[in-house]
Amino acid sequence: MRIDEISSKGLKREYKIVISAGDIDKKLDSHLEGLKNKIRLPGFRPGKAPTSLIKKLHGKSMMGKVLEEVVNESTQKVFEKQKIKPALQPNIEVLKFDEDSDLEYRMEVEVLPEIKVPDFSKIKLERLVAVPSDKEVDEAVAKLAAQQKRFEAAPKSHKAALGEVVLLDFAGQIDGVSFDGGTGEGHQLELGSGQFIPGFEDQLVGVKAGDERDVTVTFPADYTSEELAGKEALFKVKVHEVQLAAVTKVDDEFAKTLGLDDLAKLKETIGTQLTQELEGISRTILKRALLDDLAERCKFEVPESMIDIEFKQIWAQIKQDMIQAGEATAETLEGLDGPKDPAEHKDFMDIAERRVRLGLLLSEAGQAKGVTLAADEVNRRVMQEAQRYPGQEKEVLDFYTKNDQAMAQLRAPLYEEKVCAAILEDATVKEKKVTRAQLEQIIEAMDSDEAPAAEKDKEKKTRKAPREAKGAAKGAAKGGEKKKAPAAKDKAARKTAKASAKASPKSAAAKSKSSKKAK
Repeated sequence: MRIDEISSKGLKREYKIVISAGDIDKKLDSHLEGLKNKIRLPGFRPGKAPTSLIKKLHGKSMMGKVLEEVVNESTQKVFEKQKIKPALQPNIEVLKFDEDSDLEYRMEVEVLPEIKVPDFSKIKLERLVAVPSDKEVDEAVAKLAAQQKRFEAAPKSHKAALGEVVLLDFAGQIDGVSFDGGTGEGHQLELGSGQFIPGFEDQLVGVKAGDERDVTVTFPADYTSEELAGKEALFKVKVHEVQLAAVTKVDDEFAKTLGLDDLAKLKETIGTQLTQELEGISRTILKRALLDDLAERCKFEVPESMIDIEFKQIWAQIKQDMIQAGEATAETLEGLDGPKDPAEHKDFMDIAERRVRLGLLLSEAGQAKGVTLAADEVNRRVMQEAQRYPGQEKEVLDFYTKNDQAMAQLRAPLYEEKVCAAILEDATVKEKKVTRAQLEQIIEAMDSDEAPAAEKDKEKKTRKAPREAKGAAKGAAKGGEKKKAPAAKDKAARKTAKASAKASPKSAAAKSKSSKKAK
């Protein structure tokens, strides 16, 4: 085998490799020898047919497999002799090959950079510590009690107001004709809740038990049912009673309704939950600070091919989020390979580069620190993922156990967390006590478009929470069948603020580990 280096620019390498015809022929003969006992030829006992005859009959059909093996084996030898680690699979172009001639091919490959793991003991960080106060625990308990809303019948003379519930029957008609789903009995409607289309609930303000009222409304032009969209309907409503929200007393009995022994146990449970929540926020901030420090501390060239792949993944997620948020459709985004604004495109490319760099660095640091993932750690994570889909646990387990790529994506964040934890053991981390409000303000600043310019340079805000469609109200119909209340409307939650496309290194780390493992 002859190796000629054609070019070497940065992390890009280009080689011309020549494999002699004799070596290829030996590889072919070796494969054909393995076929002897499997091929039956007239006039020959199994395994006794001459190799020359088998070669004449099956040599051409076997050559494709032989060439594939020759190229794979020779590229690995190039990596070993040149002492390079490929970032991704190389590009191969066959330049010349004929029967009984040498094989010449060109290989283009990007290599992983030499990464010097820094002295982690020089890293100095702050761990923000917030402990929930008694007041915060009491407020959380009070909020929980307020969520346990229940209603009790008001005096018959009481007139319904916004925020109160009306127990009613209704029957709707359009042009004097009843329509499907236009009736309901014993429906509990909270006035002002927005369950029904605009105007319906407002016209019931002031009703009292025993009242009958005609309610005229117009279905929105974009109503889910085309037969009803834009049409005026008359609903005859009979009010059975008006109900007022009953105050839930925070005491031992309330705690027992939640499955706890008493109020003290409820407060203890809430306090533990709040503490875990604050610890989670603190860990997120500390990890972000660690990654920021590493990104500033470690500068090295990053393979362009890995940046391009990371950018495509980021952009694909952004497009998916835009579609889910109703800001765009798959058709309008089709063919759009990135932001149209050059400055914004560069921002996302910078994010991709940062993620890849951190991923490569953490992969190297993990090896230096001897970080590994035990099988039980991965299995627990798989089980946690399966539990998120009740009734489909087996399908989820099969998906991960039979899909190497999916399993790698599951392992990556686990490995990343363990590497960061190992680094923090060496770093100097001082605790600083803060309030819950201060902690939340810091995390919100990190994920807000109002974050400091320096923070924006590190991470462009991209993720958007998908909209949540508010289901239509359902009224109980005769025979126990549930039907959608006629005046119900589908409400979408307002678009939430953009969260950050955090420069998480997990995908790059996984790629780096896979690349090294392949060798």
